[in-house]
Amino acid sequence: MACIRYGRNAIQQVVRGASLRTSDDALHPLLYACQGVRYRKLEVILTTSIEKLGKAGETVKVAPGYFRNHLMPKLLAVPNIEKYAHLIREQRKIYQPVEEEIVQVVKETKDSRTKDYEIAAKRLDDGRLVLRRLINTEKLRTRATKDEPIELRSPVTKDDIVAEVARQLYVKIDPENLNMPAPLSTVGEYEVPLHMPKSIPLPVGKIQWTLNVKVRCK
Repeated sequence: MACIRYGRNAIQQVVRGASLRTSDDALHPLLYACQGVRYRKLEVILTTSIEKLGKAGETVKVAPGYFRNHLMPKLLAVPNIEKYAHLIREQRKIYQPVEEEIVQVVKETKDSRTKDYEIAAKRLDDGRLVLRRLINTEKLRTRATKDEPIELRSPVTKDDIVAEVARQLYVKIDPENLNMPAPLSTVGEYEVPLHMPKSIPLPVGKIQWTLNVKVRCK
């Protein structure tokens, strides 16, 4: 943005200081656009990169009306004459433009889906899900020993885990991906087995994908 502002301010000073006397042998190039002189194309130098037209510093040909009504009022381009060409060259020496990274859109293939599955499975296996739940205070008081599990007021279901996986680990799974025969009803740590596509290779030393879930008191 500093580059654009510098260039536009400099161009404004040159334009304001330019001599536009009608007695000159040749009219100033800006007057051709301002007075509506019809030409098929007008050569201009872009001061800003414009989509489908060109990059900053390039010389392009445009319709006089487009230059007069759009490019010139916003100082997006200047006429292709030595005065302005020199100004643009000096400007680009001071502020070297940063080339924009071109992002290529790749169509989804079977291999790309498999890679996405591998990344998601590894994130689930390495991650840890923490859930806080209210406990059943009545059963807590009547526990026979302190080692007896603390029961929850409401158990943790598959849908609860699916929602928390999306919120905490940013992975979207379905309830069918969880091998959990019954809801989690007590406070503690669990390793919930995961049903993943067979095409996803397991890490070395593991026999199945798992999700670490820790249920804590709220």
